[in-house]
Amino acid sequence: MKKLFIREARIIDADKIIGFQKKMARETEKKNLDHYTIYQGVHAVFADPQKGRYYVAEYENEVIGSLLITYEWSDWRNSFVWWIQSVYILSGYRRKGYFKEMYLHVRETAIKNGVAGLRLYVETENTTAQKTYEAMGMTSAHYRMYEWLK
Repeated sequence: MKKLFIREARIIDADKIIGFQKKMARETEKKNLDHYTIYQGVHAVFADPQKGRYYVAEYENEVIGSLLITYEWSDWRNSFVWWIQSVYILSGYRRKGYFKEMYLHVRETAIKNGVAGLRLYVETENTTAQKTYEAMGMTSAHYRMYEWLK
């Protein structure tokens, strides 16, 4: 595997991240995201770091993937838990360990910041992603997720 560079995203990465999110929604849920809404949502993260932060993966100076970290306060742990969300790697770069490198970078950053742990959710039918997460030492939680979304 050639050297991959992982870094915190900058505003100049916003268009690439927006494109990734649109592709992911089509691939995983067969949804077409409203461009204006996703544009505003991505830019809101850059405008307000309390909402989260993006990380990108660069391979040969091209951004090939991104993920979003959001924060959950855990009173049980007196610390934050970081949620990994909006993971996307361009299809030609998948199954080559690039997400693993992103995950390890985020995990190391979390440890340095005193974060209690990392969580993510995955579509129940996405067994490929589930196997990827398990191979990196993550375990399926004993929680079931419920939601209300408008």
